[in-house]
Amino acid sequence: MKTKRILAATVLAGAMTAISVPASAHHAFSAEFDANLPIALRGPIIRVEWINPHSWIHLMHTNEDGTEQAWMVEGGTPNTLLRRGINRNSLQLGTEIVVTGYQSKDRLCTPECRGNGRDITFPDGRKLFMGSSGTGAPPDGSDPNER
Repeated sequence: MKTKRILAATVLAGAMTAISVPASAHHAFSAEFDANLPIALRGPIIRVEWINPHSWIHLMHTNEDGTEQAWMVEGGTPNTLLRRGINRNSLQLGTEIVVTGYQSKDRLCTPECRGNGRDITFPDGRKLFMGSSGTGAPPDGSDPNER
């Protein structure tokens, strides 16, 4: 009898946990980003978010007119970035990087402009694919998994 109560309590606790955990939204590239708005950003890293389902790299880009604009660039999952050679040590605050990708459809820049990152180039010249393949971003040969 005691075993049945423990089993029932465990099942109930598991069910309550499953119901109370919010689902994280995952989206296709075309739902949020515009393939016709390519971006090329250069600047120091000001913040990095290693969160699922996408990581975010924040950088301070200097526009052609000399003004600075903060950008947050979406990358693949933290695990995807790690498998491609991008880790916490390579994304140190202040590191000057170049990111190519695509701007968000809304083009809003408050508090930061948003983009989907395709490639990241480090100061030593290493260029790594930081996007997530199969999301609908235009194929350009950067991702060896694309066909």
